[in-house]
Amino acid sequence: MSDPKRILKKGFVQVYTGNGKGKTTAALGLAIRAAGCGLKVLIAQFMKLQESSETKALERFSDLITLKKYGQIRFIRKKPVQKDIELAKKGMEEVKQMLASGQYDLVILDEINIAEFFKLISIDEIIALIETKPKHVELVLTGRKTDPRIIEKADLVTEMREIKHYYDRGIQARKGIEN
Repeated sequence: MSDPKRILKKGFVQVYTGNGKGKTTAALGLAIRAAGCGLKVLIAQFMKLQESSETKALERFSDLITLKKYGQIRFIRKKPVQKDIELAKKGMEEVKQMLASGQYDLVILDEINIAEFFKLISIDEIIALIETKPKHVELVLTGRKTDPRIIEKADLVTEMREIKHYYDRGIQARKGIEN
C-alpha cells in the first residue's frame, strides 16, 4: 500500500565505491539534500566511531537525520578483532529493524562494502537487506572493494577512482576537508 504523503514512491539502490576520496562525502551530501525536502534519513556508519566535521554538521538536522555508528576508533589494517565483528553484527541487526520499520525514506550504510570485505558482515545479509527493503526506501551502500553481487543488485553504481592525491606527498587529513 502506497502512502500518498510519501515523496519517494519508488526507492532505488545506489552504490558508491572505488579507491578514490569522496564516497562518504557524496552519501552525506545526498542525506542533506533529502533532509532539505523533508525526507527522513538513517545513516549507519560501519567501522567508524571517530567524530568528523561531517557528522558534527549532521547534528543540525537531528529532526530528520539519524546517525548511528558501529565501529571502533582504530582502523582495521589487517585482521579485525572480535570487538569489530560484534559491533558490525549489532549494527546490522539494528539496521534491519530500522529499515523494516518503514519510517525512513533514505538509508545510508556507510562503509558496509569494506565491512563485508573484512568479513564483519556476510554478503548474504547485505543481499537480503537489498531484496527486502521497503519499496519507497532509497538505499545507499558505500565503501571500497564492493562485492560484484552487490554491484549487480544495484540500480546506480558510482566508482570514485583516485588519479592523484596529496596524501602521497605526506599531507595529512585536514580539518573541514578530509575530517
